[in-house]
Amino acid sequence: MKIQAISLRGYRNHEETDVTFKPHINLITGPNGSGKTNLIDAIHYLCMTRSFVTNSDQYVAHNDHKYFMIHGWFKGSIRSEFKISCSYSRGEGKKFFVNDSPVERFSDLIGMVPVVVLSPQDLKLTSEGPVERRTFLDSMISQISSTYLRNLIDYRKIRRQKNTLLQEFNGPMNSLRAHLEPWNVQLAQKGAAIIQKRGEVLDKFKDYLAYQYHTITGLNLKPSLQYQTICRECSDFDEIHTEYTRLLEINFEKEAEREQTLIGPHRDEVIFYLDDMELRNYGSQGQHRLFSMALKMAQLFYYSDELEDLPIMLLDDVFGNLDQQKTDIITETLNKHAGQTFITSASERPFEKKQFSGNGENTWLTVNNGKIATKY
Repeated sequence: MKIQAISLRGYRNHEETDVTFKPHINLITGPNGSGKTNLIDAIHYLCMTRSFVTNSDQYVAHNDHKYFMIHGWFKGSIRSEFKISCSYSRGEGKKFFVNDSPVERFSDLIGMVPVVVLSPQDLKLTSEGPVERRTFLDSMISQISSTYLRNLIDYRKIRRQKNTLLQEFNGPMNSLRAHLEPWNVQLAQKGAAIIQKRGEVLDKFKDYLAYQYHTITGLNLKPSLQYQTICRECSDFDEIHTEYTRLLEINFEKEAEREQTLIGPHRDEVIFYLDDMELRNYGSQGQHRLFSMALKMAQLFYYSDELEDLPIMLLDDVFGNLDQQKTDIITETLNKHAGQTFITSASERPFEKKQFSGNGENTWLTVNNGKIATKY
């Protein structure tokens, strides 16, 4: 999948920006705060219906503006040319359109244009709590499986409704148990499907992770991951469902006491290791950085094998803390990958003119105060 062009109106510091992209490497350089990240963030916004920089849409609007508009023109090897648009105004929220037709469910856009983003924020994946890793896992799988995304949305809705019942119910325990039963039935069905799919994906993904870590670092340390959920084996749906139902039953009183759902994939964990060392607790800052980079590069190549169309890769200011050797390895890997890549960098040092000058597949853009110019 490729994005051919984008148009921004009032998007962060891009008051009025129109730019055409090349199908392979799009390098974007400029001073910090000039609008490099905002440009690729707008691509992510169209692909994933949200920013990867901020959790609040209101902070995406330019300065004191109360609105923003994004148009993106895409083309894939399977899907013909199409346009995705997003409009946002404070008070009304955001709206998405495909070829100018309104999108009723934002979730329908997820996976239409698969995207992988690698940024300094990815250190959270290995250094912070399980929420970060579950979010990464859910986002990754949702782009390759609409069924998984629908199960995830349904599960969250059911869990919220069950929690509301636990918090507001005022009556005997036997009556509460009866009221909870239909919610538990649905939770076990949706939750077991989520756990099964997570286990299936992680079983494949771990090989991609090991390969990319070794490629980037050249070290003999062996990266691995462990999926912790309600059961040890995650391949058989019926076994997961049976165990899930059993655990819901035996934890009834505990859930009633705490007034929240305690069993399910919303409490899963993915633990990362280097050899036998748990990375979160014992890894150095450098090891965290390289591991998180390997995770995202593994995601890129996992998508490339699993999907009919190649994903778009976004790298935001990731070369500043890398030595030249590792920078060369990553850029060479991206050069060999057939998909479209966007790289932002405050420094021009790691990049060579010959890669862009006279190359119809690549382009070097510069950004200054939200203004775009073509260097090569």
